[in-house]
Amino acid sequence: MSNDDVANIGHDPDALETFYLKHVEDIERFVARRVSDPHLAADLTSEIFLAAIDAAGNYQPRRGVPRAWLFGIARNTIHNEFRRAGREREATLRIQGRALLGEDDLVRMQERIDAGAQSRELGRAMAELPDSEREALELQAIDELSPREVGEALGISPVTVRVRLHRARRALRRSLVDEESPAQLQSMEA
Repeated sequence: MSNDDVANIGHDPDALETFYLKHVEDIERFVARRVSDPHLAADLTSEIFLAAIDAAGNYQPRRGVPRAWLFGIARNTIHNEFRRAGREREATLRIQGRALLGEDDLVRMQERIDAGAQSRELGRAMAELPDSEREALELQAIDELSPREVGEALGISPVTVRVRLHRARRALRRSLVDEESPAQLQSMEA
């Protein structure tokens, strides 16, 4: 699908089908990393493609390739959902009050969290990154976008993307290396 064909997805079922089949798996992976509920993930994926259909007439090839454009829409859709869910949680808490966890509940919860230590460690390290660096790293490393495409999805220059990727990788290396081993840290930075 060429850049010019994106404008057709709003009114041409064949163009929409081609576009959807080409990008749906990437978008599903992108969404699944951000939400844990499979129903919400499916709903968000649908919303992303509906938003793409609505925005197709305004697509400008000079601002990025279709894939990066779609990831930008996905990012905005997910951020909007998180804001909506946050407002809903706040309203629910004001109405119902907050159920408190007991000490035994907290211990049991901590044991469950510790069960997946290796993958959680990476997740924790990534969560500590500034959002801008984490988003750039995820789009490049997990979604396999080029630095140019990451820049298009985030609305920043490729140079800025490279700076964010460098900072993110450096912070992850520091976070994941045993703090008691400065020699190992120095060798990773070299």
